[in-house]
Amino acid sequence: MQNKEPLNDSGSSELYRNYVLVMLTLVYVFNFVDRQLLVILQESIKKELHLSDTQLGLLSGFTFAIFYVTLGIPIASLADKRNRRNIVAMSLGLWSVMTAFSGMARNFIQLLLARIGVGVGEAGGSPPAHAMISDYFKPEKRATALSIYSTGIYIGILVGFLMGGYLNQHLGWRAAFFALGIPGIIFSLLFYTTVKEPRRGATDAGDALVSKAHSPGEVIKFLYSTRTFVYLALATGLHVFCIYGLVNWAPSFLSRLHGMKNSEIGVLLGLIFGIGGGIGTFAGGWLTDYFGKKDKRWYLKIPAYAIIASIFFAAGALFLQNTFFSVVCLGLCASLHSMYLGPSIAVVHSLVPASMRALSSAILFLVLNLIGLGFGPLVVGMISDFLAPSIGVESLRWAMSIIILVSVASTTLFFISAKKWTEDLNLKGRI
Repeated sequence: MQNKEPLNDSGSSELYRNYVLVMLTLVYVFNFVDRQLLVILQESIKKELHLSDTQLGLLSGFTFAIFYVTLGIPIASLADKRNRRNIVAMSLGLWSVMTAFSGMARNFIQLLLARIGVGVGEAGGSPPAHAMISDYFKPEKRATALSIYSTGIYIGILVGFLMGGYLNQHLGWRAAFFALGIPGIIFSLLFYTTVKEPRRGATDAGDALVSKAHSPGEVIKFLYSTRTFVYLALATGLHVFCIYGLVNWAPSFLSRLHGMKNSEIGVLLGLIFGIGGGIGTFAGGWLTDYFGKKDKRWYLKIPAYAIIASIFFAAGALFLQNTFFSVVCLGLCASLHSMYLGPSIAVVHSLVPASMRALSSAILFLVLNLIGLGFGPLVVGMISDFLAPSIGVESLRWAMSIIILVSVASTTLFFISAKKWTEDLNLKGRI
């Protein structure tokens, strides 16, 4: 039956394109299970290894991000020249092994090295995957496809928080790293044997079919010349600062400020971040593809309006004393926060030829993860440690409130990006 299905320009059936999208999304699920598992375990790790909030911020944010974003550039450059399927499969195997090794750490340095290994592995995950998706799906369906892929973030948080909290409660944090790291090694083999590498530029016409490989310097210069990219990269970076400043500290916030147990937190946050974030991610892609048919600016205006709305729920999550209402606000905030990624990647890919896509994604991720993942958890942890001597446990609440101010700056930059994008597309004769 599959041979009778209509093929698109990439030479693949709709059924197989959707299969590849599911497989890539599952890779992203493993990515965030392994990345966020530390977050749900961090209170137990802090007690056993005697760590400070600043050290926890380094483990879950800055140190991981430095290796993740810097190695992402050369790996993405390789992906624009070589087989992207192979790079994704090898990367998944590596970060899964290093996640399992995290369970063997006996001190801060050993755990830090293991988390660096996870960051090195995950550096080869998303940019090649983004490029593959853009070669399997046409431009008018690309934001939706990339948003479906991006739901892997929140499915991964769901699985990581649920399973991590349960395993930590019954078997300890070390067993959680082993149990959730090993399956990724097995899945990497399945991915390698069943997913095919698409032809570059298969779903595009015109200059997108350029096959020449480019250096990172050439891609950076090209992106900078579009004007849109600089504003969009800063907008997403500041927004991701808010996401990780909230998500990475939410378990500790509920434990310290609301007195919840670790197992309860894992289930609760897994459900609200996983389901709420997944819905928001898909909605962001679908809405921008739908409204963007008439006005391209909606690709970036919808995320901007979502961030504005999220500010009110972030304030409610942090300052409402009632645990139920605080948690409801956390879920709504996570859903609105998640609407930006698919549209942002689709916009960046619209600015470059197919031979630059993996690198352009890596450069975008360098900025947003360095600012967001690198500094979000770390800055919150540092502020919390600074305020703790004077206000005690309340220090974390006020440290996390910084995301409200940063969200205002992010929103402004998204609106500027929307205006610049239409100008750049007009210059290129694409609208």
